[in-house]
Amino acid sequence: MGDLRSDAGFSTRCVHAGTCEDTLAGGVNTPIFASSAFRVPGPLGTVVYPRYQNIPGQKAVAEKIAALENGEAGLVVASGMAAIGSVFLAFCKAGDHVVLQRDLYGGTVGLAQRELPRRGIDVSWVDSQNPEDFVAALRPETRLIHLETPSNPLLKILDLEALARLARARGVLTVVDNTFATPINQNPLDLGIDIVVHSGTKYLNGHSDLCCGAVVARSELIGAVASMVSLYGPSLSPYDCFLLERGLKTLALRVARHNENAMALAAFLAKDPRVERVFYPGLADHPGHAVAARQMRGFGGMLSFEPRGNAETAHKVMRRLKLFTPAVSLGGVESLACFPVETSHASVPPADREKMGIRDTLIRLSVGIEDTEDLLADLDDALREVR
Repeated sequence: MGDLRSDAGFSTRCVHAGTCEDTLAGGVNTPIFASSAFRVPGPLGTVVYPRYQNIPGQKAVAEKIAALENGEAGLVVASGMAAIGSVFLAFCKAGDHVVLQRDLYGGTVGLAQRELPRRGIDVSWVDSQNPEDFVAALRPETRLIHLETPSNPLLKILDLEALARLARARGVLTVVDNTFATPINQNPLDLGIDIVVHSGTKYLNGHSDLCCGAVVARSELIGAVASMVSLYGPSLSPYDCFLLERGLKTLALRVARHNENAMALAAFLAKDPRVERVFYPGLADHPGHAVAARQMRGFGGMLSFEPRGNAETAHKVMRRLKLFTPAVSLGGVESLACFPVETSHASVPPADREKMGIRDTLIRLSVGIEDTEDLLADLDDALREVR
């Protein structure tokens, strides 16, 4: 695997960390190990099998992501939800309790509302961004706190360092979904968080052609998660490992462009009288801006906004967009737009969406790497539907 200095920069880590040497032909890329059967005993000194997450391609890409998150160890799985679900399975059992923030990805909300109670795991929801409020929700049987910051889709910000300190003092694990921020913009482990999860489908891969997930943590915690992944089997194929590693090599470059474009679009929308609200932590008037500026290196490529008017007006705006493709998912090089009430949070009951502040007029943008001026022009043209 790749051997780097401990102070190597993010772009260097993106390119070199974890890369598995091609000893046969001398190729610069990690080879695709397209085998489900490996000799025993083998040259690696252990039983190698894809479901055990230990074929060289899986280990290479997991090591690269762990290096980017400044974590001891990592593993990759077949989706972001496989990563999140495996963490819950690893550390929670019947009779345990977990605390989740209200503003989460809809798939995580569905898991917490339907599957965790079925397994006898009690769930508490916290609407606040105040770390003290999460601590107030803890019980003696609480096992973990699951968070997103910036959150999906309202880009809410939590003070990770403060929350991690309070949770650790009470022996409770903290888990952060770092998908929106990416390890280029934010490293929760450095702030005291125990476990980081990613939907690698998004920014880590970055090209909208792969579904995968990742978990990074201390070695002993990854060992517990790996046991669940081996039992339930959401392993990542060698071909998908190749695609993920290829995408990761340009992650730092892509994220810099995402940050730049999203900041420009958020500033434009914030000043436009045709727009009711803009949600982007890079804006000085965002409630979490000060915290985001302290714990993030960049504010990310995701933003959401509400055009003035009703849901019909918002749909007219969406239909006029040309460069922003109406599509689910996010984090690719191309710009996408969606209504969270129809996509990421469609499975969340309307009353719960209302509590979360997700309205029918809310449009979420995944800002790509196109030319800034073209994206601004596209938004300006679409907003002509607002009267």
